Amino acid sequence: MALKRGLSSVGVHRNRSSGSRLPIVILVFFSVLAPLVFFVGRGLYISDQNSVQSGFTKQNVDWRERLALQSIKNLFTQEVIDVVTTSTADLGPLSLNSFRKGNLSASWKVIGVETSVEDNSTSQSNQKATDLKQEMSQVKEGKLLDDDHSHDTPAKTLQRQLRDDRREKRAAELVQQDDEATVKLENAAIERSKAVDSAVLGKYNIWRRENENDNSDSTVRLMRDQIIMAKVYVSIAKLKNKVDLQQELQIRLKESQRALGESTADADLPHSAPEKIKTMGRVLSKAREQLYDCKLVTGKLRAMLHTSEEQVRSLKKQSTFLSQLAAKTIPNAIHCLSMRLTIEYYLLPLEKRKFPRSENLENPNLYHYALFSDNVLAASVVVSSTIINAKDPSKHVFHLVTDKLNFGAMNMWFLLNPPGKATIHVENVDEFKWLNSSYCPVLRQLETAAMKEFYFKADHPTTSGSSNLKYRNPKYLSMLNHLRFYLPQVYPKLDKILFLDDDIVVQKDLTGLWSVDLHGKVNGAVETCGESFHRYDKYLNFSNPHISRNFDPNACGWAYGMNMFDLKEWKKKDITGIYHKWQNMNEDRLLWKLGTLPPGLITFYGLTHPLEKSWHVLGLGYNPSVDKREIEHAAVIHYNGNMKPWLELAMTKYRPYWTKYIKYDHPYLRSCNLTE
Repeated sequence: MALKRGLSSVGVHRNRSSGSRLPIVILVFFSVLAPLVFFVGRGLYISDQNSVQSGFTKQNVDWRERLALQSIKNLFTQEVIDVVTTSTADLGPLSLNSFRKGNLSASWKVIGVETSVEDNSTSQSNQKATDLKQEMSQVKEGKLLDDDHSHDTPAKTLQRQLRDDRREKRAAELVQQDDEATVKLENAAIERSKAVDSAVLGKYNIWRRENENDNSDSTVRLMRDQIIMAKVYVSIAKLKNKVDLQQELQIRLKESQRALGESTADADLPHSAPEKIKTMGRVLSKAREQLYDCKLVTGKLRAMLHTSEEQVRSLKKQSTFLSQLAAKTIPNAIHCLSMRLTIEYYLLPLEKRKFPRSENLENPNLYHYALFSDNVLAASVVVSSTIINAKDPSKHVFHLVTDKLNFGAMNMWFLLNPPGKATIHVENVDEFKWLNSSYCPVLRQLETAAMKEFYFKADHPTTSGSSNLKYRNPKYLSMLNHLRFYLPQVYPKLDKILFLDDDIVVQKDLTGLWSVDLHGKVNGAVETCGESFHRYDKYLNFSNPHISRNFDPNACGWAYGMNMFDLKEWKKKDITGIYHKWQNMNEDRLLWKLGTLPPGLITFYGLTHPLEKSWHVLGLGYNPSVDKREIEHAAVIHYNGNMKPWLELAMTKYRPYWTKYIKYDHPYLRSCNLTE
């Protein structure tokens, strides 16, 4: 319009100066300048449409816009009007589509769409933030369409600055919204992790983090966890008088328990187990919403744990007793064998009850063995395995001692199955008249009221040591177990003797043991201190001053089962007297519990020579991981422990080393149903 006014003023001036030129000017105006003005105005309108639409200086604005403009100017300052103008130019004309597309600034509040905005906050915020960051980077790098702003008016410069500030503010707001949305999602995930994860088979695990477990029995463990939590909530529901929920929990609990049964692996579970898990998970979720109380749940779990510990302790005590009972009870088949042999022995005439080569019994130049046992079959394995692996069986002499109950059976077996050229002799411990209570402290102590109460009233609450059933073993009442401390009295004419337990198997010739120099020691044995529980402090009571003053708690222990005893040195050092001294001091069982190894460790303290470990390999009666190479290279293998090879609870992988020395086709074994 300013241009038009300029042109009009020029025309008027020329008209005054020269009226003849007016037609020419008018013609030029309409033919050249008018189209030019039209197209320039058209281009300016296209390049800045938003400015034209929102500008307040256009003369073609109608009367309504003039009235509104006048009202706005009266209410707001020019700076505020510029901001509104910039926002309008930035967003374009407002319309219903702007609301539908969400193309509004952060200052606009649209009521009724908060839920959808929150649900999609992450995706929309991320997308908007990304777009705005790209746009801002383009602005900073000068890559917008209107790169050159050198000729902009101050108003346009202000508008551009306000527009840029607005964009930056919007970008910051969207980034902040994105961060807030991320935090909300993380908090929601944390809350969900504390609740029920019903997405995978309705898993419920409030106190165990490993919801996913690749182990094969993870489903079994999950069902057990559910059962535990169901029991907790049943008690809480009862406490809070939630009868319906309590009944529902009890029903699902019984269903899960029936489905689980005795299963220990997922393969043992029925096909209905996954459905039971889902159902239980839903019920537990419901219970958690209504009943969960941290203090109550913790208290119930603690009470259940305490009860379980008491049950485990009771079952462990019962298991110990039963295992000891099973280990020391003679199987029916072996008892049958003993009875039949006893009958046959006493039907023999006296002259047929004697063993040949009795002159070898006191010959110190031969290899003598001491074997004290009441198990006929076990003793037969010891003798036969020694003879089979001996280089010269004729030089081996076996001294067997048993009780009067098995004396006939032991004699009859070796009369029917003589050990080849070796010499054997069987004696009855009850016929050792010198072994009486006036001489032997153990026999005297066994006759006391305290010892009888210890053995026969084991459940009495005041009984000392009543919790340890291991030491109430019947073998501790038998003198066969303590006879090892009286070897010079039993065999006064011998210089050396090899003591063998009845739960060993000989795999090599043992005559080399008689050539071992004991260096003045009395006992030659294999040490067992490679394992920490075979040191002195595990057997003796070092809180007692008598023990602590005389022994080293870290001294290395050794094993009975295969021991070379020098009887000459025994007599010189009065080993039996040392044993009697300490046995008398232990009448109240304060120095050690019952048994023969603790008094043996005391009696032979400092008097034991260590033998090579290959002579004697232990652990086949309790240790399932004994090295097979050690077993095969051992001279003697020992089934020490409760899993004796003649019992059903024996470890099957070790049993063949023992059974190969038994002839199961023997008529007496077949008649008593003794099978491999």
